[in-house]
Amino acid sequence: MHPPRSESPRTSPKFVMGYHHKRTGSSGSFKDFQESTNDAWDAGDDDEMCIIKDVAKSAALSVLNTHSQQAQANAAGPCRAEVSEEGKTEAMRRLALQRDVLLTSEDRSISPVAKEGGVLHHHHHGPGIGVRQTSPNRLQHRSRQRRTRSPSQLYGGGSSDENGEREVARLDKFCQLLSGPNTDLSELRRLSWSGVPASVRGTVWRLLSGYLPTNVERRAATLSHKREEYLNYVKQYYDTRLEDIYKDYQETYRQIHIDIPRMSPLVPIFQQDIVQEIFERILYVWAVRHPASGYVQGMNDLVTPFFVVFLQELVDDDVDIETFDVSQLSEQTLRDVEADTFWGMSKLLDGIQDNYTFAQPGIQCKVIQLKELIQRINDKLHCHLCRHHVEYLQFTFRWMNNLLMRELPLRCTIRLWDTYHSEPEGFATFHLYVCAAFLNFWSEDLLREKDFHGLMIFLQSLPTQNWDNEKIRLLMAEAFRLKFMFADAPNHLQSNSSQSIKK
Repeated sequence: MHPPRSESPRTSPKFVMGYHHKRTGSSGSFKDFQESTNDAWDAGDDDEMCIIKDVAKSAALSVLNTHSQQAQANAAGPCRAEVSEEGKTEAMRRLALQRDVLLTSEDRSISPVAKEGGVLHHHHHGPGIGVRQTSPNRLQHRSRQRRTRSPSQLYGGGSSDENGEREVARLDKFCQLLSGPNTDLSELRRLSWSGVPASVRGTVWRLLSGYLPTNVERRAATLSHKREEYLNYVKQYYDTRLEDIYKDYQETYRQIHIDIPRMSPLVPIFQQDIVQEIFERILYVWAVRHPASGYVQGMNDLVTPFFVVFLQELVDDDVDIETFDVSQLSEQTLRDVEADTFWGMSKLLDGIQDNYTFAQPGIQCKVIQLKELIQRINDKLHCHLCRHHVEYLQFTFRWMNNLLMRELPLRCTIRLWDTYHSEPEGFATFHLYVCAAFLNFWSEDLLREKDFHGLMIFLQSLPTQNWDNEKIRLLMAEAFRLKFMFADAPNHLQSNSSQSIKK
């Protein structure tokens, strides 16, 4: 039994962000930025997002006053990178969960939201299609692109201009490897690092995540067993969620139920009731079974790549997966896709669960490591961010919490995850170097910004809407170079730790 869905996506004034971009001769302060920004979530929902509400409010006031005083006292001072401990909670929650793009003064002439058929359409420029959507005009452009590019090219492992014979040869290698009596995981990782063909991606992800055994004869029985196990979880936890025994999880269910309709509002497949109910069950069951972390906002994004990949196995190559009507599939087929998506997401989160436990220590540790890494490889950019009082936590928390899904198109996220699955601890460790390469990629653009406002606007709306697999390939190459240089030489990073604390 579901609450009426019309009650979930609320179109309150706070759902749309307004921003007046004012530049002055000096650096903009965090207080000015925060006062001119409305959060993308309803006020009533923020209670669940704060670790402790009273502490968060107190910390917010403290950090605003402290930062304002520091900005005035140190406007002409040296590069500083001091992060207020009291401000971490508010900075993380507010900036990491921000979904809409801040509008510049030039964008104010454009109506920010148009409502058609009950769906909110955001007219703004922002990071790519997929998780964060662009305007309907861009969707029309993508529709024209699909007349010349099939969905398998959009979501495939190779770039759209690769030689067809080369792709056929790569696919043959995958098929031969997967059809053997026992799949060599080392060889499978080697092949998958540079991308996986869409037609075998689902099987490859299952194998590399440990969901499927390497022995071919055992795979069918394992799939059947795991799918049945998930179905029993649904009966045990989700179907009884309204009973008193699970009353402590009613707020968890409420938050999930609110978050899902807001996810990718311009992607038709994610707005279908059947799909939203699938996501709801997956997230609720996972939260109940993992009380140490429970549900954390942003986890809903992590479901989408698995769902798309496993669904794509079942449709023809010429079908646009983003507009596919899942009701065409049988109930049993949808149950199988749902179960596989649950186990895929579970395997991912098992490796990064400290990112979502109380105070999210895993993310805070990675943010510090990223800061030290950038200081090491691009000190000019590091000092530029510090000079204008941009804290790494304010923009990289979302990168860690959502694995860059709100910064990249969905098609690029899927290609990125091919490499993550093929890397040892790809989601836990390699992602750090990807974020470093990603930030370093925008170095020239960021150095052109001369104040806090401009830097934060750019960092929250990175222009990745036209990125393709070739961009991801180059990003992976740079991330691998950084890993090769620093992963086995931790002292290269630790040597800067004391300096980072002092700054």
